[in-house]
Amino acid sequence: MRVTRLTLHDLRRFEAVELAPAPGLNLLTGPNGAGKTSVLEALHLMAYGRSFRGRVRDGLIREHAPALEVFVEWQEQGAGGAALQRRAGLRHAGQEWTGRLDGRDVAHLGQLCAALAVVTFEPGSHALVSGGAENRRRYLDWGLFHVEQDFLPLWRRYARALKQRNALLKAGGSNAQLDAWDHELAEAGETLTAFRERYLGELAPCVLEVAGRLTDGLALRGLDFQPGWRRQELSLADALLLARDRDRASGHTGVGPHRADWSVQLAGLPGREALSRGQTKLTALAMLLAQASDYAGRRGQWPVIALDDLPSELDREHQQRVLAFLRDQPDLQLFVTATEIPQALAVDRDGYRLFHVEQGRIAAED
Repeated sequence: MRVTRLTLHDLRRFEAVELAPAPGLNLLTGPNGAGKTSVLEALHLMAYGRSFRGRVRDGLIREHAPALEVFVEWQEQGAGGAALQRRAGLRHAGQEWTGRLDGRDVAHLGQLCAALAVVTFEPGSHALVSGGAENRRRYLDWGLFHVEQDFLPLWRRYARALKQRNALLKAGGSNAQLDAWDHELAEAGETLTAFRERYLGELAPCVLEVAGRLTDGLALRGLDFQPGWRRQELSLADALLLARDRDRASGHTGVGPHRADWSVQLAGLPGREALSRGQTKLTALAMLLAQASDYAGRRGQWPVIALDDLPSELDREHQQRVLAFLRDQPDLQLFVTATEIPQALAVDRDGYRLFHVEQGRIAAED
């Protein structure tokens, strides 16, 4: 998967810019606040429906502009291995949006998100390991969304049932009403959990391999899945019934896949709390690149990889390891931002395309 053109209108500092990336490594340099990260945000927005730095209405739209616009053209591997040309556009006003994919209007942002796959590592990515469980559920669901055809309808079914059950709990609904939604929630939730557990188990060997490539000191042993209820002892239907009185008192459903989590198993360390900040970043990066590698294995092509402010996030040795790993992968497109050319790339000027970002402009350097 390779972006061939990226056009931005009224996104943060950019009034109107266009970028023609190279197939391999693209390095964006410039002073702090110049807009380097905004380029990665635009890709992330097209692939996730949101920025990794907050909601669209919280500063992503250029001041005094009514809406931002992002247009992306890319190549991907089609049926039979032939190169397929694709394009997508999004106009977002903060609350309302319109989108097009391959010349047709889209009804749901999920249609855009399913088309372009981007894996982003940025300063907040450590939350995948050190933050709340929602980050880790979102990680699993992103992978399943892209590799399991039946996952999205199932996820929506569970989310709808959960919303209805919570509304009944708050309104004091009858046991008969709750029984109906408990059945729906349990049926969808058991299958959803099986998807997640299997995916994490299949991902674990890739995580260990990637972590071994990135660092010698990060002794990962595996990944531990927590389903969100005492699954070894109870079915989800039984767990919901047993928790009903407590759920009525709290007004929300306290057990189920929406409470699921996973953790990394570390050799010689009691848990993720024992990791240093640097180790936490490396663990998160290993998880993200392993997921990208798994995607490549299942889909026959790598997602676009975006690394924001790489020199500030990793020391020189680990920069070299990460870049060496990624550049070993066939047909992988990579975007890296930095205030200046990283030392890990200083001796290989011909190995990447350089762009300079400043004062709302992007210029390709010779």
